[in-house]
Amino acid sequence: MTATQARGVPAGPTGLAMLRTLWQLGRDRLGLMRSAASYGDAVRLGPGSKALYFFNHPDHAKHVLADNSQNYHKGIGLVHARRALGDGLLTSEGELWRKQRRVIQPAFQAKRIARQAGAVVEEGARLVERLRAYRDGEPVDVVREMTGLTLGVLGRTLLDTDLSGHRSVGHAFEVMQDQAMFEMASMSMVPTWVPLPNQLRFRRARRELQRVVDALVAERLARGEVGDDALSRLIVSTRAESDPRLGRLRMRDELVTLLLAGHETTASTLGWTFHLLDRHPEVWERVRAEAMQVLGDRMPVHEDLGRLRYTAMVINEAMRLYPPVWMLSRRSQGPDEIGGYHVPAGSDVLICPYTLHRHPDFWADPDRFDPDRFDPARSGSRPRYAYVPFGAGPRFCVGNHLGLMEATFVTAMVVRELRLTADPAHRVVPEPMLSLRIRGGLPMRVRVVSSATV
Repeated sequence: MTATQARGVPAGPTGLAMLRTLWQLGRDRLGLMRSAASYGDAVRLGPGSKALYFFNHPDHAKHVLADNSQNYHKGIGLVHARRALGDGLLTSEGELWRKQRRVIQPAFQAKRIARQAGAVVEEGARLVERLRAYRDGEPVDVVREMTGLTLGVLGRTLLDTDLSGHRSVGHAFEVMQDQAMFEMASMSMVPTWVPLPNQLRFRRARRELQRVVDALVAERLARGEVGDDALSRLIVSTRAESDPRLGRLRMRDELVTLLLAGHETTASTLGWTFHLLDRHPEVWERVRAEAMQVLGDRMPVHEDLGRLRYTAMVINEAMRLYPPVWMLSRRSQGPDEIGGYHVPAGSDVLICPYTLHRHPDFWADPDRFDPDRFDPARSGSRPRYAYVPFGAGPRFCVGNHLGLMEATFVTAMVVRELRLTADPAHRVVPEPMLSLRIRGGLPMRVRVVSSATV
C-alpha cells in the first residue's frame, strides 16, 4: 500500500496522465472509465476540490446506491441534464422525487405489467412484419426500428395512447441527450440562448417534445377518462398543484422524462442484443431453438417469460457488456468513507456499470460474450452488486420488469423468423450518452428463415 492510500485517499493519475484523463471526460468517456479501472477499485480523478471519485467494487456500489443512499444525490451529467430535461423522475431530488415516485410507481406494479404482455407482443408482431417487408439484402437501421417498437410499447402500456403519430420524439430525444452531454462537458457555463448549432437544435427539439406532451394531455382530457396508466396518474397528481402554471411545468417535465426513459434504454438493449447475436451465430441458433420449442408458431403469453430462460440470459449478458445506464453519478451531501477511503462533502462519486460488469474478480474472461454465465448454477456465488444494469437502492429503475419482458419477447419473436446480419461497411461503436447507444445506428440485412405464422 502506498503512502497516499494509507492516508485514506484513493490513488489516481497525476501529471500528464491527469491531463489526459480530463480530456477524456469530454471526448472518450468509456475510455476514461476503463483507464480509471486500471488504477484499482478506488480512484481519484482530477485535482483538488474538482476531483472525481471513481469506485469499482460491488461493496462500493452497495454503499453508495443503497446502504448510504441518503447521502448521495444525482451527480455530474444528470445535474447538468436538468437544464435539458427539467425536474422529472430522472433528475429530481428529495421530497419532489419521492412524490413523483409515489405517483408513478403503481403504473409499474408487476401485476399490471403482466396484463400488458398482449400489447408488447402485438407491437413485437408489427415489428416482425415491418422487418419482413425488407427485401433480402436491403439494409434496415435496427436501432431506428427498435426505437419505433419501444415507443409503441410505451404508448400502449404506460400512456394508454397511440404514439405512432409522434415518431418525431425519437429524433428529439437524441438531440436532448446531445445537449445533456454538452451541458456536462461545458459544466453548464454556456447560456442556452447562445446560437450554437447544437443549442438551436436543442431548442427546436424541446419545443417539439413540449408540443407532443401538450397534445397527449389535451387528448386524454378530451376523452374524460381516468385510468390506472401513468398519464392518468400524472394528470390527477398535477391537478392538485396550487399553482396551475407549476402544475403544467411539472407535467411536461415528468412526461418528457417518462418518454425518454421508457423507450431509450430498451431500444439500446435490443440494438446491442442483435449486434451480439450476429457476432455469435451459435448463440443465435440456441435462441431460435428455444423460441421454436417454447412458442412453436403461436404468439407469446406472459407465462412464457419464465420459459424463455436462455433468451433472458442473452438479454442479461447484453446488458452486462453494454449496460443501458452505463454511468451512475452521485454527489456526496456530507463526508463519507467508502471502502476505507475518505470522500469529502460535495464530491462527485462515479459508479460505472460498464466497468463494474467487466471486473475480472467477478467475471471470468469479462470481455467475452457468454450468456451461460447467467445460468443460476454459475451465478449464485456472484455478489449482488456486481451486476447493476438497472441501478440499485431507492432509485432502482422503476421500469425494469417491463423492459425485460419487452426485450425477451421481441428477441424471441424476431429470431424465430428472421436472421439479421451486419452491414460489413458499418463499424459498431458505443456512444455513451444518457444511455449507451450505438453511434450512427445499426444497419443490418434481413433474411427470412422460418415460415412460421404468428
